[in-house]
Amino acid sequence: MEKWQDQGIVLSARAHGESGAVVSLLTEEHGRAVGYVRGAQGSRMRGTLEVGNIVDANWQSRTSDGLGSYTLELSKNHTAHFMQDALKLSALQAVCGLCDQSLPEGEAHSGLFHGVCALFDALDGDVWGAAYVIWEVALLKELGFSLDLSRCAGGGDDTALKYVSPKTGKAVSADAGEPYKDKLLPLAGFLKPGGGGMEPEDVYQGLQMTGYFLEHWVFTHHSRGVPDARLIFAERFAKTLGIQPIEENVYGTG
Repeated sequence: MEKWQDQGIVLSARAHGESGAVVSLLTEEHGRAVGYVRGAQGSRMRGTLEVGNIVDANWQSRTSDGLGSYTLELSKNHTAHFMQDALKLSALQAVCGLCDQSLPEGEAHSGLFHGVCALFDALDGDVWGAAYVIWEVALLKELGFSLDLSRCAGGGDDTALKYVSPKTGKAVSADAGEPYKDKLLPLAGFLKPGGGGMEPEDVYQGLQMTGYFLEHWVFTHHSRGVPDARLIFAERFAKTLGIQPIEENVYGTG
């Protein structure tokens, strides 16, 4: 019998059979792990299995590569905490959707687990939007898609970075990028080496940038594309600014 104990973040819970569910967790030591939960559709367990909640998990299976079953106890109810703030709840759901659909099963990502926990705590702060974008940059790096936002890829002024190349993920200065600005992604001020503005407009610039790389680097060959939860979050954030979300790729590959 294979078994382990760990703490995990509920990424998804999909109904299975008359009363159970297949639950995906991002665990501290075992990465993304999936198991079956009996009685998951009962009133008590439904609250425990809300996306974003932190649970104490016991997993066991007859074989190491089997589906296995979970026994879960609620540790922290993030969903209830943000139930009255649709935008922050949407951000939480976006994080879980991205992790659920991008991470391979059984590959340890303890740093990512702690990063998600820190982000959920940061959602209570004034600069939560910037924290969210920074988390997506870290997720890209965790998945092997590092961005270089520290210097100009075109040999320009490193103190005047303004754009990001959609082809290379490298920063470009204002002067070096001017001839190609219509093909470049905007670089949010708070992502520059010296820091910068964290206003909602800056956050939206960051969401545009990370959204592009999620779509074209991480999920480009994924059958379902970027998770719906991430798309919904970006759309809701844009609406708070009175902006019509960008639905099609308008950037080049320079």
